Amino acid sequence: MPRHQPEKTPADTASSGMPGSGTRNGVILVAAGSGQRLGFGIPKARVLCGGVTLLEHALANVLASGVAHEIVVVIPGDDIALAAVAQAASGAVRVTTVPGGPSRAASVRAGLTGLSDAVSRVLVHDAARALTPDYVFQRVESRLSEGATAVIPVLPVVDTVKIVRNGQVAGTPDRAELRIVQTPQGFDAGVLRSAHDRADAADPAITDDAMLVELQGVPVVVVDGDPLAFKVTTPLDLALAETLVAGKTPSLLPERPNHVPERP
Repeated sequence: MPRHQPEKTPADTASSGMPGSGTRNGVILVAAGSGQRLGFGIPKARVLCGGVTLLEHALANVLASGVAHEIVVVIPGDDIALAAVAQAASGAVRVTTVPGGPSRAASVRAGLTGLSDAVSRVLVHDAARALTPDYVFQRVESRLSEGATAVIPVLPVVDTVKIVRNGQVAGTPDRAELRIVQTPQGFDAGVLRSAHDRADAADPAITDDAMLVELQGVPVVVVDGDPLAFKVTTPLDLALAETLVAGKTPSLLPERPNHVPERP
């Protein structure tokens, strides 16, 4: 499949830690999810959050990060509405669309075909993580620019986790070694393409791109993620996202009394 010729973007002249001469970053924004669990009957990326689609939120944060030279948005089939959102965002950074596949892995492979041959580093991001702050993209890109081959943002696990088999607890892993994985996940472009060429790339047990890369024996390093990079999957997730977009801060603690009552 022919790829477009790269154009110069603001990222070409960005400051230290951002892409410079000799490197080109591509971002694959996976927006092909059905959104079935949200219950709106439309693709998830088209669902509104604060009057703006989730895809628009995601694109705004990618562009604000300054790490992208080109962006490929993977959308469901020929979704005209999402294609129009991507086209409207295209400017100094070229934004194009490709149709997704029957699985997330297939959609990422489709996104890879939409990137130019000049791309040497790829960040793969879920549009459902629409509120991911720009500095998370910058952290991932910075580690790639320092020489890492694969980088993922993570958060510590705060709950106790149990391994359950046949309805019974089979073990309790040490949560100090566990992390919640987010996106964007960043990779050397050649390594990511090679990982997706594997025969087992379509295995549903492989849940993210980092896992595919791990199977090749490639070290995957971590950077700090962010609570705002949560995935909008359920109506409760969407309600939280709408609250955050509206700038409201829900009170998570009961109001403290003005004084300490005397003992009876």
